[in-house]
Amino acid sequence: MGFIIWALAGILFIVGGIYCINSKKEVAFGFWSNSKTAPIEVKNVKAYNKALGKLWCSYGFFFILLGLPLLVDENSPLIIIPSIGVIFELIIAMAIYTINIEGKYRKK
Repeated sequence: MGFIIWALAGILFIVGGIYCINSKKEVAFGFWSNSKTAPIEVKNVKAYNKALGKLWCSYGFFFILLGLPLLVDENSPLIIIPSIGVIFELIIAMAIYTINIEGKYRKK
C-alpha cells in the first residue's frame, strides 16, 4: 500500500511535467513553491517551460524508482533508501534548475 501511494505521488510529478511541456500559455511556470515573487522573466517561455517539464518528469520517474524498496517488507530497514534518496534527488533537482535551466533562460 505504501508503494502505491508513493507511486501516485511520482505520477503527479510526471503529469505536472507533461502539462508544463505541452502548455500553450505564454507565462513561465514557477519552480519554487510558495514564492511571493513574480515568476522569473525568461527569454524563451516555451523552451523554458519544456525544460522545466522535463525536469519534473525525470524527478517523478526517479521518485518512483526510489520507492521500490517499499515493496520488500513492511518493517524493512530498506526504508532508509527512499527517505534519504528523496533528499538527494531534490537537492540535485534544485541544482539542475538553478544552474542549467534558470541560468540558460533568465533575461539578463
